[in-house]
Amino acid sequence: MRETEKSMKTPHKQVAAGQETREAVNHHTRSANMRKKKASQKKQRGRPSSQPRRNIVGCRISHGWKEGDEPITQWKGTVLDQVPINPSLYLVKYDGIDCVYGLELHRDERILKLKILPDKVPFSRVRDVRLANTIIGKAVEHIFEGEHGSKDEWRGMVLAQAPIMKAWFYITYEKDPVLYMYQLLDDYKEGDLRIMPESSESPPAEREPEGVVDGLIGKHVEYTKEDGSKRTGKVIHQVKAKPSVYFIKFDDDFHIYVYDLVKKS
Repeated sequence: MRETEKSMKTPHKQVAAGQETREAVNHHTRSANMRKKKASQKKQRGRPSSQPRRNIVGCRISHGWKEGDEPITQWKGTVLDQVPINPSLYLVKYDGIDCVYGLELHRDERILKLKILPDKVPFSRVRDVRLANTIIGKAVEHIFEGEHGSKDEWRGMVLAQAPIMKAWFYITYEKDPVLYMYQLLDDYKEGDLRIMPESSESPPAEREPEGVVDGLIGKHVEYTKEDGSKRTGKVIHQVKAKPSVYFIKFDDDFHIYVYDLVKKS
C-alpha cells in the first residue's frame, strides 16, 4: 500500500481554449490541489546554442534547483518525453516523486548544472499485457496508506502506459487533477487498485472519437480561480484512451494538469 499526504482545497476552475470558454467538467478531474510548491512566474530566457542539442529522452539526468532565496536542492530523474508542440519542454519523472513534472530543462534559469548521467534506465516491461490493456482508460479506485495506518481511497482514471518506464502508468485523480505515475499492475494484484463499474462512465457511443474536440493541442488556455485571478497555459497532449481528456501545462507551474475539455452548452 502506498503512503500519501494529500491536503485538499477545492477552487472552482474554468478553462478557456481560443475564443471559446471551456469548463474542466470531467468527473475524473474535479479540482483539488495537493499541498505543493509552485514554480515562480519569472520569465524564462533561452540560452543560445551554436550546435544542436543531444536527444535526452530516455536519459537519466541530475541538476541543481535554485528558486528565489531558498537553498539549492539536488535532483535526479528520468526524461520521459519531449513535447512535440513545444520541443523545449520535457516530461520528467524525478526519483522519489510521484508527479510527472514539465520543465524546459535547457532554458529554465532555476535549473543549475544540468548533467546527462551515464546510468542506464532500468529495462522494464509489462508482464501482463492483457491486464495493462484492461486498466487503461478506466475509472479506478486507488488505495493509499494514510496516517496511523488508515486507508485513503482516491478515485481517478488510468490514462496510459508511461513512455520509457514501461512498467509504470499515467494516472490522475478527481481530488487532485495532476499527472502522476505508479506501477499500477502491482497495486492491482495487491488489491490496492480497483476498476470502477462501467456504468460510472459514459457509454462508448457518447465518447468523442480521437481528434474531434476542435484540435485543441497547442491552443492557449485560461482558467479563472475562485478568487477571480487567472492562469494561462497551453494544451500539450490528448489522451488516446480518452480523447476528450487533455494535458495542460500552465505557465506558472511545473505540474501537468489533466482535464476533460468539453464544449460548454
